[in-house]
Amino acid sequence: MGVLLPMMYASLFLLASVALASHDPDGSWAHPGSTLEGCPTSCGNLSVEYPFGIGSRCSRGPDFNLTCNNTTQPPRLFLRDGINEVLNDLAVGVYFDKLFITSFQHTIHMKPGQHVYYSSFKPPGRSFGYIGNTALNITGCDLDVYWVNDNARTITWACKTVCPDQRITETVARHHSKGVGCCRFDVYGPENGAFHLKFVQGHNKINNSTGSKSNRTAALWDRISITDDSGVAISWQIVDQPNCVAAMRDRTAYACVSRHSGCYDTGEGYICICNDGYAGNPFIPDGCSNDKGYNPIPSRTDCTRRCGNITVEFPFGIEEGCFAREEFHLNCTNTTSAVLLLDDFEVTGMNIEKGIFEYNGHTSAQVEHISGGRILFVGYELFSSLQWVVANLSCLEAQLNISGYACVSINSRCVGVNATTDYSFFEAPKEDTYVGYHCKCTDGFKGNPYIQNGCRDINECLQPNICKGKCHNIEGSFYCTECPHSTEYDLDKMECRTTKQHILLSGIIIGLSAGFGILALSFSKTCLIRRWNRNIQRQLQKNYFRKNQGLLLETLISSDECANDKAKIFSLEELEKATDNFDRARIIGSGGHGMVYKGILSDQRVVAIKRPKVIEQAEITQFINEVAILSQINHRNIVKLFGCCLETEVPLLVYEYISCGSLSQVLYADSSNGFSLSWDGYLRIAMETAGALSYLHSAASVSIFHRDVKSSNILIDEDYTAKVSDFGASRLVPMDQTHIVTNVQGTFGYLDPEYFHTRQFNGKSDVYSFGVVLVELLLWMKPIFTSESGTIQNLSSYFLKEFSEGGIIGIVNSQVLEEASEEEINNVASLAVACLRLRGEERPTMKQVEVKLQILRSKRMKLCQVDARNGEQTQSMLLTRRARVARRSSTMPLGDRDNVASTDNQ
Repeated sequence: MGVLLPMMYASLFLLASVALASHDPDGSWAHPGSTLEGCPTSCGNLSVEYPFGIGSRCSRGPDFNLTCNNTTQPPRLFLRDGINEVLNDLAVGVYFDKLFITSFQHTIHMKPGQHVYYSSFKPPGRSFGYIGNTALNITGCDLDVYWVNDNARTITWACKTVCPDQRITETVARHHSKGVGCCRFDVYGPENGAFHLKFVQGHNKINNSTGSKSNRTAALWDRISITDDSGVAISWQIVDQPNCVAAMRDRTAYACVSRHSGCYDTGEGYICICNDGYAGNPFIPDGCSNDKGYNPIPSRTDCTRRCGNITVEFPFGIEEGCFAREEFHLNCTNTTSAVLLLDDFEVTGMNIEKGIFEYNGHTSAQVEHISGGRILFVGYELFSSLQWVVANLSCLEAQLNISGYACVSINSRCVGVNATTDYSFFEAPKEDTYVGYHCKCTDGFKGNPYIQNGCRDINECLQPNICKGKCHNIEGSFYCTECPHSTEYDLDKMECRTTKQHILLSGIIIGLSAGFGILALSFSKTCLIRRWNRNIQRQLQKNYFRKNQGLLLETLISSDECANDKAKIFSLEELEKATDNFDRARIIGSGGHGMVYKGILSDQRVVAIKRPKVIEQAEITQFINEVAILSQINHRNIVKLFGCCLETEVPLLVYEYISCGSLSQVLYADSSNGFSLSWDGYLRIAMETAGALSYLHSAASVSIFHRDVKSSNILIDEDYTAKVSDFGASRLVPMDQTHIVTNVQGTFGYLDPEYFHTRQFNGKSDVYSFGVVLVELLLWMKPIFTSESGTIQNLSSYFLKEFSEGGIIGIVNSQVLEEASEEEINNVASLAVACLRLRGEERPTMKQVEVKLQILRSKRMKLCQVDARNGEQTQSMLLTRRARVARRSSTMPLGDRDNVASTDNQ
């Protein structure tokens, strides 16, 4: 068993491959219907499936012909060019995206008297293509490396190598990779499947300290080595025909030969996948088969059904013979202090009837468990749960095979399960895909539908106020009868009571009320007016509550059984107490979407209470749905929405309070106050912000576009953790749409130009705004600023102009220039340029931006760990200490602050 992400290769940072052009070798290629007997199916620990093959008669064509080098241990698998080494199994029937990972190394041998060299890089065959970006390592001496763009007819300087020590080795050069014998750069989006490099070697210089030219290391001076950074993602497709329609005309060469398989266009060719409910290899006859792996009868009756405090019910089990299929075999570390595992997922709770279990493990846009190409577990709700199916069959198919049908309880039924899949590589929209079926008890019954007599009758009469009379339970249902003559139903005691008692009780209540009414007449006129005003206010609050769809929100909250932390509907009285009747001294911020107050709830939680601007009545229902969704978001880098108050004309929102202000305040604060963050801190905040936006775009149950990403909406808590805030302009995106059409909203300087012109907002518009934030972190300049000549300039335009002219180092803030390496600055600047592209389709996704920043920070953290082991105190540590001093001194009288600062500096 294995729990994998459905888009496993999307979490790898997008790389590229290199291959030399070659002629198709002679050979007789295997056709879809021909026999493949005797063909190797593995090379070392890697498996190979047709249309790939080891040997010409075992593959579909020259592009898919592989070579297995058995002289190494373990054996190594190569593509047709003999350069690209395959690093993962070539299993063709698991994913819609056809991807695999390779690694390569290419060498250019240098000639005496020649100083300019060229190298072209392209996929190893028409069937293959790059996925995303390429990271290249160049090893050699005294080189200037240029990236040649044939389409734009431009040559861009990429990096430079020098060898001050003539005897430096290739191993040492690659280890440092900072221009000394080796340099590294990213190639963004190779166009037309290829890109080109130019190498210029300068005049050889003799280092007096190292001796003559003969002391040079030949490996660095006599050749240029080009390698990938950590693996290359390559897509593949069938390209002997341009699309499925053309391919089906020639059935002798048509690739999708298995029954129950389908053909899908890719733009330049086509691919084959098994139909819903089937799995296997669609490229061979009868390669796609349906699911027959479920056994509804356990072979043992003495199964252990407890693992710690968790009950493990059938069809799952922790012992052989106790589960219905191998994929439902769970691992219990011991039966007392339970850790119940499904591979690397720790199961924390199970609900057999609903078909879900809670887990601690990976969190992503979708979680799938795949075995032999079968998807049995899919992400559910906010992805802290997995929903499972017993087999990849429709209910009709399952019921035809009664011996393998899972719903064995008398009062059970079959339920089909759909999962949302995103075939992003082929730019197809998200769609609901049928996964399989599971079982539920019919209405009026509850229990385990997978065992005999597992569904038991529910006694509905135990539920309060189910009848306005006498309740009678029957199997699977109930019915009500009126109370006998001279009795009435008592809602409090849930029984019929005699009318006399009721009249007596009513008389007592009326008498007491009249007495209190007479006493109330003795109060002053002022008290009566106040009470009257309060009643009017309460009635007004009730009217606002109904007008603002309070009943709808209550229904949404109560119907969400899977929400771990439900939103709360606060009363106006609670929020007035929390803010001292909305005292102006409690105002902590104001902006384009409303006023924000600091408040303290009765449970001592400190919150931020926001009064949005007027919401149109037509938008109230959408507002309520957004509150229900946003309140369930539980991400460490997103400000938590606790709930709202609907008893005012404009609903109030209650958020988590963040104490240390915004990223904008830290960037542009007066330097004299000593509060600052290190470059490492800013890089971490950028990474966390990108992760939060990526979560909103693709990992939440409904995609959410923020629409107002800027540095003032990125808050920083007391642990210097980023918190994305202010969802006043945010919009939910229906699952069948990729963008929304709205009136233009946002902040000038951060606004996506494409959105401004088309009024169509999508996730790439948030990417553009985040790109402006990255530029702010590099330059420490506001998005709209006044130049030295007195003209008002746009920061993104100014940055792109300087970047294109190669002057980025000259405009970077001095502190960033001091703390960050030139490579880090160039990497972040290149990422910002990619985010600021005018056409949204050319920008990276927020997930890609997050992965890039994770890689940059990981490398920086490794460097800091090396410095720490050498006994050096890193600049990041010093700046963090400096920030702590500033925070302490900001709470003291002005006269004491210098003493604190001087004490900490000693």
